[in-house]
Amino acid sequence: MLPLLIIFAYLIASISMAIIICKILDLPDPRTQGSNNPGATNVLRIGGKKAAAATLIGDGLKGFIPVALGHYLGFGAQELVLIALSAFLGHVYPIFFGFKGGKGVATFIGSLLALNYFAGLAFIATWLFVAKVLKISSLSALIATFLTPLFFYLITKELEATYILAVICIWIFYTHRSNIKRMLSGEEGSIKS
Repeated sequence: MLPLLIIFAYLIASISMAIIICKILDLPDPRTQGSNNPGATNVLRIGGKKAAAATLIGDGLKGFIPVALGHYLGFGAQELVLIALSAFLGHVYPIFFGFKGGKGVATFIGSLLALNYFAGLAFIATWLFVAKVLKISSLSALIATFLTPLFFYLITKELEATYILAVICIWIFYTHRSNIKRMLSGEEGSIKS
């Protein structure tokens, strides 16, 4: 059953909410506008808050649903984190869109909330706090991502699952490499209030 759920997680996460929502709302393709990234932050730039919120929720559900289903079927922490990894990879490398997807943060948050609600809330609280203080969305996501394995381990004491979770977190840093370059050069955009 686990292999089927891992495949399901990848396939459901391969559905790009940003592209679908932009198409429904008659907005430009997010892969050709703004940062050219099919994610909620870029949809915010080209379509506004409602379109971005819908994208964020949709991308989060892509991670939440398969992990929650794994919980329901009685899988342990290690198996659930493997399902989360598969959902993350589906969003970042979607089979339906030429393996070119988003950066994976919203899908990761959804997975994390299903994996361990408190770890998910710790991520969100960290992101919100850093965003409020530093006003850089990508930096907020990266700091929250960096701290997530620590949060998760302190809450669950599941060491093997934490190792797999750390792989996802390292991968998020990789998907944000262009943001990191812009931050280092002082060119990364700030959150507008």
